Amino acid sequence: MLQVLDKFIPDKDLKAKIELELISGLNDIDMAQIEVNKQEAKHKSLFVSGWRPFIGWCCGLALCYHSICVPLLQAICEAFGLTISFPSFNLEELYPILLGMIGLSASRSFEKRYGVASR
Repeated sequence: MLQVLDKFIPDKDLKAKIELELISGLNDIDMAQIEVNKQEAKHKSLFVSGWRPFIGWCCGLALCYHSICVPLLQAICEAFGLTISFPSFNLEELYPILLGMIGLSASRSFEKRYGVASR
């Protein structure tokens, strides 16, 4: 985004001022979102404060079902001579959500481990 300014603003001082304003504006947006997240987390209603954990639990349960439960149940059924078809779903839709949540958790853990966590 900031490289676009190089094409349209030749004055380095003006470009630096605009870059600072853009970065400051983006920072303000991030801080506002953080405040919204804090208020949601404090809410007494599970329907407001619990949506993020709900998504995490749904992803975790779906992954557990698909990669642990189904193979185990199929092996047990085959041992008893049964042929049962278990429902399956498209994991390609689940992985971006799950990996995004894991990635955010990992970056937060990294921050805490190396003492750069601000909160």
